[in-house]
Amino acid sequence: MRPLHLYVETSVWNFYFADDAPEKRDATIAFFDCLPASPYEIFVSPVVSTEIAKAEPEKRQRLGELLERHSPVSLEFTEEMAELARQYLAHGAIPPGKPEDAMHVACATVSELDAVISWNMKHIANLRRQERIQAVNMLNGYHKPLSLITPMEVSSCE
Repeated sequence: MRPLHLYVETSVWNFYFADDAPEKRDATIAFFDCLPASPYEIFVSPVVSTEIAKAEPEKRQRLGELLERHSPVSLEFTEEMAELARQYLAHGAIPPGKPEDAMHVACATVSELDAVISWNMKHIANLRRQERIQAVNMLNGYHKPLSLITPMEVSSCE
């Protein structure tokens, strides 16, 4: 059986160091700790790198080290992904002021990954967004279901 392919959105990398949100931090650490023995392969895109580059220098360094330690597969951002992201925004599947969120989901969709892992429960990891995104995907010829979930849903080492 092939491993599940998970796109790890920027918020997950950030919450690894979130001392102000211990429950999310602990779930994030558990997710990353389980990766070596898990049935998952993780992916990122240049969108993650661009968002991390905006962090203050010390945090940017820590995030870079975390990325290096877990060696996610880096997807190339394509025009097909950009167009799908525009469709999410145009149809209200992702709010118009959140193009990076749309790009994360588009990367996972076009790459036929299994899920987007995110702590952004307002714009990504919630059932209503998932319904809207699936509708836009179907309209644009993407039929593989995409789950939008938090690290808590994939952090078990079992």
